[in-house]
Amino acid sequence: MTIAIGDKLPDVKVVKAGESGPEPVQTADYFKGKRVALFSVPGAFTPTCSAKHLPGYVEKAADLKAKGVDEIVCTAVNDAFVLGAWNRADGSSDVTMLGDGNGDFVKAVGLTMDGSGFGMGQRGQRFSMLVNDGVVEQLNVEAPGEFRVSAADYMLSQL
Repeated sequence: MTIAIGDKLPDVKVVKAGESGPEPVQTADYFKGKRVALFSVPGAFTPTCSAKHLPGYVEKAADLKAKGVDEIVCTAVNDAFVLGAWNRADGSSDVTMLGDGNGDFVKAVGLTMDGSGFGMGQRGQRFSMLVNDGVVEQLNVEAPGEFRVSAADYMLSQL
């Protein structure tokens, strides 16, 4: 079952790409008490993710925060080391990377995709959500192969 607006995020372990290395965190604790713009990409360093998705959130970080977003979080079915390297290469300190290496988070929210045809295995769909104190306020799931509703500009228009 896919998560919906008004649902509480499931409590699963993800791994934050911290300055001193990977930091395991529970989603229930991590999203508690703050308003978070969360976006999910199929994979770090992939074409659309690197050319548009992450750069859009980096570029619009100040605007999102001015509209009441406390934190911007990117997640992918990659380990925290890969996401940390991607953030150093293409991101910024304005975006927190949460690795979902086993896909537990995307499975729990019902937003997996099969990337086996591209040699990527099971991944997370491209989506964004606005999460307020652990509850989904907005949910934007892309149609396969599209990049529109999960973009930073689209989320900004929802605030």
